[in-house]
Amino acid sequence: MSEELELTPFAPADIEPAAAGDLGRLQDVTVELSVEVGRTRMTLGQALALGPGSVVALSRSAREPVDLLVNGKQVARGEVVVIDDDFGLRITEVKAMGEEDGGEADPAAEAA
Repeated sequence: MSEELELTPFAPADIEPAAAGDLGRLQDVTVELSVEVGRTRMTLGQALALGPGSVVALSRSAREPVDLLVNGKQVARGEVVVIDDDFGLRITEVKAMGEEDGGEADPAAEAA
C-alpha cells in the first residue's frame, strides 16, 4: 500500500536582517571571543606525534593581521599587542554585518 505524497512548493520568506537598534535586548548575552593567528593541515599521525618542543608552521605571515572571532565567526581583524603580561588585540578593521568570512575555508568542514 503505497501512497503518493504531494509536496506544495513555497517561496522563501522576505526576512530583513536585524538593524543595529534592534539588538538592544541582546546586549547582555554572553558570547565567546577568540583570536585566530593561523591554521594548518596535517595527518592524524603527524598531530599525534606533536609534543613539547614541536613547532607547527601556520598559514599566515607574522606580519598579517589576526582574526577576531565571536562564537566562531570572524567579525574583525587586528594586531596582537602585549598588555602587562597578557596578550591583547588592537582592532584594525571590522567586518560589515552579513559580510562573508574572507579567511580560509574551515579545515574541519572540508574534511566532513
